[in-house]
Amino acid sequence: MDRPSRVSLRLAVERWPIAGSFAISRGSKTEAVVVVAELGAGKARGRGECVPYARYGETAESVSAAIEALRPQIEAGLSRTALQAAMPPGAARNALDCALWDLEAKLAGRSAAALAGLPPLHPVTTAYTISIGTPDDMAKAASGAAGRPLLKVKLGRDGDPARIAAVRRAAPQAQLIVDANEGWDESNLESNLAACAAAGVTLIEQPLPDGRDALLGRITRPLPVCADESAHARDSLAALAGKYDAVNVKLDKAGGLTEALVMAAAAERLGLKVMVGCMVATSLSMAPALLVAQSAAVVDLDGPLLLAGDRPDGLRYEGSLVHPPVSALWG
Repeated sequence: MDRPSRVSLRLAVERWPIAGSFAISRGSKTEAVVVVAELGAGKARGRGECVPYARYGETAESVSAAIEALRPQIEAGLSRTALQAAMPPGAARNALDCALWDLEAKLAGRSAAALAGLPPLHPVTTAYTISIGTPDDMAKAASGAAGRPLLKVKLGRDGDPARIAAVRRAAPQAQLIVDANEGWDESNLESNLAACAAAGVTLIEQPLPDGRDALLGRITRPLPVCADESAHARDSLAALAGKYDAVNVKLDKAGGLTEALVMAAAAERLGLKVMVGCMVATSLSMAPALLVAQSAAVVDLDGPLLLAGDRPDGLRYEGSLVHPPVSALWG
């Protein structure tokens, strides 16, 4: 559906406290900082939320400035298709792209899934994240989440074999995936992979740093490895061949739902399994990703579960089962 000729734009930077803290190999944080773009046309409103990613030099200020720089085109009726060329992949484009999807759905009186040519959305099972810490602390967190079917374990520091073994003892029935967040190197890769295999881990995200991951193509991988920081939009996929078995599609990296849907389809054509992931954020960030999650092999959309509170009309989680959004939230 074409955009209306005039659209209003509102931007907001919001801070959402995390329940406790969230820690990965690169550090920890106690709040999620998000940028929300709201587009208005008549009585209709469309919203999109993004998380500026410091790993790629993004801040709330830089993301807001990038969106503001495009304000004249946006308010003159920039289409979602034109947005893909007007702005590079990243958090800023994600917020605008998802706001445009939401606005189009509201104006058309149809769901975003229907606009994308998808059947009605169904609930999916999400991973639940265990932050990196001491083996004892991680075992305690895993024990509290042991009833969940899928746990995502953050690793990426010295002593990881003890951490994953402790988590496995604390959650003997849960399926485990691991995210090393670029925290391993050539000296410990194979020993850490072996420890994860011994613990029954089924997938490892980004064990080596982006640009220094060639070793993955030269060893016999004992379990599937998924690209995260090495994967951005569709143009990054060709370089993953031979080194990775899967790719984590995140809307903040891809630059929105439009690119994420294309990227996921392209990954599957290349023989890569698709994982759909998220940053720590509210349900407004997760809702568009649920369209990609419908056909993903692994779903990691637990961001709101890690917050102290979520938005009104947020996604409904029943344990690890996440239900499609209501239209008051998005889409």
